[in-house]
Amino acid sequence: MRHRGSVKKLGRNTSHRRALLRNLVTSLIMEERIETTPAKAKAMRPHVEKMITLGKRGDVAARRLAGAYLMTRDSVARLFETIGPRFGDRQGGYLRIIHTGFRKGDGGDKCFIELLGSEKVIEAKRAKRQEVRAKRQEDVRKQMEEQQKEVAPEEGGEDEKK
Repeated sequence: MRHRGSVKKLGRNTSHRRALLRNLVTSLIMEERIETTPAKAKAMRPHVEKMITLGKRGDVAARRLAGAYLMTRDSVARLFETIGPRFGDRQGGYLRIIHTGFRKGDGGDKCFIELLGSEKVIEAKRAKRQEVRAKRQEDVRKQMEEQQKEVAPEEGGEDEKK
C-alpha cells in the first residue's frame, strides 16, 4: 500500500536519490536550464523552489541552509546574488518544464527545466558560444592557409629539381 507515500523514489535508494537531486538543483542554479527526464524534473521542483525562497530571504541562516544543500560555493553565491533578487516580488512558480521529445537510445522522455526569465542569460550564452566558434573556425582556416603556403613552395622546389 502507498499510504502517505509522497516521495518520488526514482528507482534509487535514499542516499543516491538525495545526491542526484542535490546535483540537479546545483546544476540548474548554475546553468539556469538543464535537460533531464520529466520524473526527475518534477521531483526536483520543490527543492529548487525552497532554495530560491532561501535566496530571497538573504540572511545568514538562509545562506547556511542553502550551503548545506547545494554542492558548490559558486552556486550559493549565484543563488543569493542573482537568482534570489530576480524573483523578489514573485510568490512561487519559479520554474518551467518544457517537454522536448524522446531520447534516441532508449526512447525515454526528455524535457528542459528552466528558471523563468532565463531567456536573456541563455541567449547571451548562445551568442558567446557562436563568437567563440567563429573565432576558432577563423583560426583553423588561417592555419590551413599557412600550411598550404608552406607545402606549395616545397612542391615547386621538387619540380625544379626534376
